[in-house]
Amino acid sequence: MQERIVRAVAGTFILVSLLLALTVNINWLYFTGFVGLNMLQSSITKWCLLNDILTKLGVPK
Repeated sequence: MQERIVRAVAGTFILVSLLLALTVNINWLYFTGFVGLNMLQSSITKWCLLNDILTKLGVPK
């Protein structure tokens, strides 16, 4: 369950930041890059802050 939530949040952040970059300011692409780097870091270290937050909120793994 947590993995699906993490993927949904990351995908939403990426799509929203791309939309904002196209309509508001190109600098929103930095946020897109930040999300991508966090996904890469998570795949390497097997640690994700959002997973920790979801666990403390009682969301089942």
